[in-house]
Parts: sequence; C-alpha cells; structure tokens
Amino acid sequence: MIWLGTLVQGLMLGGLYALFAAGLSLVFGIMRLVNLAHGDLIVLAAYLILGIGTVTGLNPFAAALLAMPLMFALGWVLQTALLDRVLGEDILPPLLVTFGLSVVIQNGLLQAFTADSRKLPVGPIEAHSVALGPVTVGVMPLLTFASAVLVILALNRLFYRTALGRAFRATSDDAVTAQLMGIEPRRVFAMATGIALVVSTIAALYLGARANFDPSIGPARLLYAFEAVIIGGLGSLWGTLAGGIVIGVAQAFGAAVNPEWQNPRRPHRLRPHPSREAARPLPARE
Repeated sequence: MIWLGTLVQGLMLGGLYALFAAGLSLVFGIMRLVNLAHGDLIVLAAYLILGIGTVTGLNPFAAALLAMPLMFALGWVLQTALLDRVLGEDILPPLLVTFGLSVVIQNGLLQAFTADSRKLPVGPIEAHSVALGPVTVGVMPLLTFASAVLVILALNRLFYRTALGRAFRATSDDAVTAQLMGIEPRRVFAMATGIALVVSTIAALYLGARANFDPSIGPARLLYAFEAVIIGGLGSLWGTLAGGIVIGVAQAFGAAVNPEWQNPRRPHRLRPHPSREAARPLPARE
C-alpha cells in the first residue's frame, strides 16, 4: 500500500514537471530553439500572478487568467524583437541570448521582490484531499496532473487539427517553402512563443500554489523541463508528459528509499582507497 501511494504521488509530481516542459517542447519542435530562460520565465509568471492577486484581491486561479494574455504578449515581443534576430543554423547565438535573458530576469526579480521566498495563497483547497480507492491524493496535485493532461491534449489538437497547427508544422519542416505558400514564419514563431508562455503561466500557477518560489529557482525548473523533453523525445508533446511522469515517479521512489536521493544537490565526496590512505606519508615531526 505504501508503494502504491508513492507511485500515485510520483504520477502527480510528474504532471507538474510535464507542465514545466510543455512550452519548451513546443518551441523546440517548431523553431529548434533551446530557450535557457524558460525556467526564469515560469518564475516571472508566478510573480506576475502574485502581483495581480495582491493588487486586485483575486484568487490565484483568477489572477492566472489575467496573467495569460500578458505573458502571451511578452512572448510575442521577445520573439519579434530579440529571438528572431539570432535564429539560424548556428545554435550558439540563441543559447547565449537566452542565457543573458535568464540573468536579466533573475536580477530584475531580485531587485523588485528581494530574495525572500513567496507562495501563492490558494486557500483551503491546498489542504483538501480525495480518496481514490485505497490511496488518498491531495486536490492540488490532482488538479496539477489533470491540467497537464488537458494542456497536452489542447496543444496536440491545436497542432494537428487547426490551420495554425498546419502552419506550425509547415514552418518547422521548411520555413522557406512555407513562406512561398503565403505563411509568415516570423508571425508563426511569435505565435508559438506566446502560446508557450501561456503554458508556462499555467505551470507557474501550480508551482506557486504547491511550493515556495524565489528569483533564483528558474534554472532548477529548466533542468526538470530539459530532462522531461529529452526522455520523452525532442518535440513530442505526449512524450513530454511521459518524460515528466518518469522523472516524478523516479523522484518519489528515490525519496521513499533514501531521502537523499530525492533531489541530490551535490555529489558525495569519494573516500580514498585504504591502500592509498596507508601509502600516504606521515607528516614529519618537528
């Protein structure tokens, strides 16, 4: 029974990691762009939700609805004003630019909100749980996983059932030919980045509702997103969900076996071999 509960908790955690990775996977699948500022943009969205909720008094879920169009506009501006200038065959310029953007976002948030950790106040729902057979699951983790599945479903439907999705696929396959057919690649890229930041806003909502956040945690969120994208396959949305679940389950079982395995921050120091220790010369006496 304990292991079944651990499995369910890992699945729920995997939903959060899939939300972290969905926007990154979408952008990479269309533009082949590795956005090193993706994690920091998620944190920026969390602070935006917090700010809107503080000013208006709205619940974080309602504040996130107001933050989504703002993050979409930010993605559009970033793509048209900055990222379009460095897209090309060489992957190094986008990496350098997005790394610089990451530093700018972190320092801007640090100046505006200090290094104190914050949390989104979602109210009593945070402590509620439901019984799923023999296992009890928190409402917030369950909402996170359901949202991840709905986001992946929506992105797949957008990608394969709409005219915009056909433009995404055509531009991803051959931007020059797509332009000859009347598709504007720059507009398509801006739309993709805007949608990716809308997804990042959903991820930010659950990040801030389930844990504390501060201006420096963006790179760690980026690492989880990269892992999920790589495990699930670059550009595959369902693979991204599967990759997030694999990471969440592995982390949950690792924590159950040994708490140090849940989120190792530094490698253990290797002890010298006894023979080498014995062979080490003793210090000379004075």
